[in-house]
Amino acid sequence: MSADPKVFLMGEEVGEYQGAYKITKGLLLKYGPDRVVDTPITEAGFTGIGVGAAYYGLKPVVEFMTINFSLQAIDHIINSAAKSNYMSTGQISVPIVFRGPNGAAAGVGAQHSHCYAAWYASCPGLKVLAPYSSEDARGLLKAAIRDPDPVVFLENELLYGESFPVSVEALDSNFCLPIGKAKIEREGKDVTITAFSKMVGYVLEAAEILAKEGISAEVINLRSIRPLDRSTIYDSVRKTNRLVTVEEGFSQHGIGAEICASVVEEYFDYLDAPVERIAGADVPMPYAANLERMALPQVEDIVRAAKRTCYRSNSTTATA
Repeated sequence: MSADPKVFLMGEEVGEYQGAYKITKGLLLKYGPDRVVDTPITEAGFTGIGVGAAYYGLKPVVEFMTINFSLQAIDHIINSAAKSNYMSTGQISVPIVFRGPNGAAAGVGAQHSHCYAAWYASCPGLKVLAPYSSEDARGLLKAAIRDPDPVVFLENELLYGESFPVSVEALDSNFCLPIGKAKIEREGKDVTITAFSKMVGYVLEAAEILAKEGISAEVINLRSIRPLDRSTIYDSVRKTNRLVTVEEGFSQHGIGAEICASVVEEYFDYLDAPVERIAGADVPMPYAANLERMALPQVEDIVRAAKRTCYRSNSTTATA
């Protein structure tokens, strides 16, 4: 916002309340109400205003209190923002960012816990990013705001409370991460495990456990869901000859399904074992804490899947 006066933020409670999760703390005081705009509780209304502003050359950052509520505005996101550049033969750019927490938090029920990564990643014209660490969030959000196309930026409520090491490079005002490039969080040689957002942390925990059992897991933080960095995944599978995908969304038509299908299509001959998908249970998110835990992938699920694909387990049935 300091670098570009065309950038402004709008959404529910982003100004006076400083954000439902305090992500926008201090911005109203620094930039004023013309650039940090509190809106009524009407996602369809303020998202449409944001898209219209982007048509005219501004760079809105539209915050949803949860990405679940973006469904109220999905016509603006898909039919207006995502398709306008193509339908205008490139004459209209829509430089807008739709951001907010995605997926499960803790005890907030089915209507606040859905992962919409696969929904938005299936739509041409959108770019979809899902940061894991502080550096991811900083570098990818700057890239999203600078991008000429609409970007859906999927954060995670539980990650707001986590701390991560930050490099000196990331603190530089010019720090920015490329859209469409994954990060290898941990190198390995026995099995490739892909994940995004909060699940990256779970996979890293699982990799530590696997290492104690002699299994070297390569962990890929996808960062960018659309475009997907297929080359990094393919290169890793060529090395490890095994693949496990992890996501908290549903397995049917999920991100893991796309990754597994593309690897089987392009690099089937490199696979030494069936691919494994770990995903959320195929039910609306339960409210009860014990059932919620059962509905989401856990570290032990990832460990079991990796051991199966390395033929270190007698079980043949995937657990999610």
